[in-house]
This record gives sequence, C-alpha cells and structure tokens, in this order.
Amino acid sequence: MYYDYSAMPTSPDALMRRLSDLKIPYDLHHHEAVFTVAQSDKISASITALHTRNMFLRTKKKENYLVTLSDETPIDLKKLSDLLECGRFSFGSPDRLFEHLGVYPGSVTPLSVINAQPHAVTIILEKSMMDADVVAYHPLQNTMTVTMKPDDLLKFIKACGHEYAIVDLSAAAPD
Repeated sequence: MYYDYSAMPTSPDALMRRLSDLKIPYDLHHHEAVFTVAQSDKISASITALHTRNMFLRTKKKENYLVTLSDETPIDLKKLSDLLECGRFSFGSPDRLFEHLGVYPGSVTPLSVINAQPHAVTIILEKSMMDADVVAYHPLQNTMTVTMKPDDLLKFIKACGHEYAIVDLSAAAPD
C-alpha cells in the first residue's frame, strides 16, 4: 500500500523536534512498515516497552474518538460505547482519519493529536497502559516506533491543546 507521506501536515521529523522542544525524552526505532498488531509482533520483541494499538472511531453523530490501549487489551466496541456513554462506534474512514489526525491507516497514534483541532477528537487512554513504565507508539508513520514515559505523553497532549480521559477499559472486554 502506498501513501504520500509528503502530504502529511506534520512530518515525523517535525514531531521529533516538537518532543525535543518540550524536553520530552524518547527513543526512536526504525523498522519495516507494519499495519496490524500481528505484523508488529516481530518488531515489538526487539523494543522494550508496553506496545499499543490505537483505534480511530466515530459515532453516528460524527463524534471522533481516539482510543489508545495496550496491544493485548481485548475490546468489544459495543461495550466500549456503553462504557464511554456515547453513541455506537464504527471505525473512522481513511479520509476522516487523515482529515482529523493527519495520518494514514496503520499509523494511528496518540502523537497524531499534534494535527488535531482542539475538541475535534475525544482522546481516551487506557489506565493500565498509562501505568506502564514505558510505552511505544508510531511517530505518525508506521515505519518507526518511539518509546517514552506515559507522563511525557500526557505532557505532549496538553502542549498540543488537548484534553484526555484515562479510563479503565476492563469493562469493555468481550464476554
């Protein structure tokens, strides 16, 4: 699959500069492109951190949600919408994803809030993920992984002008 990364509103290099400007320490790892958690298993084994997955969701009322959680946390979308007390979820389209977060499928990340307008996307972070020592995310492109402390992710999100909710997602596990 080919994506025009030059069309992105923020490049990975610009993101890394922003992290450095905010004095957020991180480690950057380059690797082959991965589009799913299953594809990333081989890469994850070589990077010491809690690995994550990200879901860009929307409701019928066209409300956007970015849910970031451990790659091992099972989620039932119906239960998740009940837990968050919002309308039924579906996955946001690639066009909607690019419009609101400036990234392509396979590269969804909480770091993409650098491209989001305040209040355009509700940011949900899994509590157990935020309890980890170090977490791993794509830095806007799925050929790289950046690791950082969860508190530094929160600092970054706030510096981009966004609010977030840290939520225990265990109630949204499938039966």
